[in-house]
Amino acid sequence: MRKIQYYLSSVMYSLVPNPIMRGYVNYRLNRLSHEQRQSMQQRLNYYHQVQHRFSTTPEAKQASHFKKNCGSTYYYDILKVIKGFDPNFSFDFIHGDVTEVPSSPTFVKSRPIAGHNHNSILLKLNEVRHYRFVKDKLSFSEKSDRVVWRGSGFRPNRRLLLETYFSHPRCNVGRTDTEDHDQLRYVLPKMSIKEQLNYKFILSLEGKDVATNLKWIMSSQSLVMTPKLVFETWFMEGKLIPGVHYVELKDDFSDLIEKMDYYLAHPDEAEQIISNANQWVAQFKQLGQERLLSYLVAERYFNLSQIPQTAPTLPWLWRWNKSKPSPNSAP
Repeated sequence: MRKIQYYLSSVMYSLVPNPIMRGYVNYRLNRLSHEQRQSMQQRLNYYHQVQHRFSTTPEAKQASHFKKNCGSTYYYDILKVIKGFDPNFSFDFIHGDVTEVPSSPTFVKSRPIAGHNHNSILLKLNEVRHYRFVKDKLSFSEKSDRVVWRGSGFRPNRRLLLETYFSHPRCNVGRTDTEDHDQLRYVLPKMSIKEQLNYKFILSLEGKDVATNLKWIMSSQSLVMTPKLVFETWFMEGKLIPGVHYVELKDDFSDLIEKMDYYLAHPDEAEQIISNANQWVAQFKQLGQERLLSYLVAERYFNLSQIPQTAPTLPWLWRWNKSKPSPNSAP
């Protein structure tokens, strides 16, 4: 149902005439007060670290000619942003799980946390898959004392986890794919999110880039356990602090049981980490602000890419008076 709603709303959005969307975005950005822009400045600077002028590459896509030659969710998510700007603007864009930094400023979903990653301009992409939050009815104390994980076992870290802890009585870990014949003994049935929420500890393991389940675990009353994070998205995983927002494990998981024992003996510390994680998630539930931030990231990109803004103004859009949308409402 969630995906159906997403695609229906996205298709309807794509049918809105471009001039109306440009007028709307212009209107929303012009209405932002200095204080509102300042409140979002820190996140804007994190997503878009480039401060100098630059030129797009010869392979850049022109907004007016942007076609669905990538995954549907990537197409619709970036369309919701660029449709509000001049159709003559060009931009560089890489879809999918991006693990390397482009040579020039480029819109991406993910980037490495470490190193000089400024050319990776983050947008909130593949939103329907990654930004799924939960309403957890169980408190930490009501959950099972065990740890749980389900997922594809194609990565070395996941294979190591299964080889080490598959038979451990305090671990319910298993792979749900049958890609490797030598690991078929580790295959277990899939578990719903609701079923996993019965456990105090939930493992979050990065795959090609970020772990899809990190966001919904951090919105629950379970404790996130993960090795050191390597990649980040719009969720700003690089700003998460071990021991504050999640429990960091060694890369070989050798301290998994030790960390479980510690937080079972110190439930107040576990609950504080969970509370911090919930607070972090709360900012991403402000849909109006999220959309405005996306516009601000694109606005900075286009302002710096040495292309003059020629978006036409539509005076009739400013005659709404009492029907003006609030700055925190999303289109």
